[in-house]
Amino acid sequence: MSKNLLREFYALCEGGICPDLLTEREKREMANGTLYLSGRLQTADKKNGNGRVYPHEVLKREIGNYMDIVKDNRACGELDHPDDSVVNLKNVSHIVTDIWWEGKDVMGKIKVLDTPSGRILKDLINAGVKLGISSRGLGSVKESMGVVTVENDFQLICFDMVSEPSTPNAYVYPNQTNNVTARLREVKENNIDNLFKKILGE
Repeated sequence: MSKNLLREFYALCEGGICPDLLTEREKREMANGTLYLSGRLQTADKKNGNGRVYPHEVLKREIGNYMDIVKDNRACGELDHPDDSVVNLKNVSHIVTDIWWEGKDVMGKIKVLDTPSGRILKDLINAGVKLGISSRGLGSVKESMGVVTVENDFQLICFDMVSEPSTPNAYVYPNQTNNVTARLREVKENNIDNLFKKILGE
């Protein structure tokens, strides 16, 4: 059975995470302007927004393999989804620095990099743009009784940042300690003020 490129979308939203998730080194980086995101990256045994179900055993194996990539500091992702099974380093915007299980949910911590794509990603987040985190992998699927199940040949490639979130209640949050929420609110208020001024001709 031929493998297809499988992509799943999860929503990013404004807010914050528990500061306890950050190490002392990461807290120092945050103080210097580095942006960390964290939250749910994938879910097992539950139909997602694309109508697919990832069996726990399949996802457990692939996340286990991906944990080794995270430990080797190689878990890079791109800004936007290419139609490719290879991570293009010129488009890398972030790196997954930690990944773990909470029940059937795959949780992760992501560092936004100081690369051209990473700077665009950071500016988008600071401007309040709704973004998503999306897994990219290769695999085949089987449909039975209206349920599309990802087969055992699935191979996880990476997690990308995208603009098409489709899975409800799956969020990755900017960390509160860098005042992202306050900045987002300020940007939105300024945008509204500028719009009214433009309308009124001021």
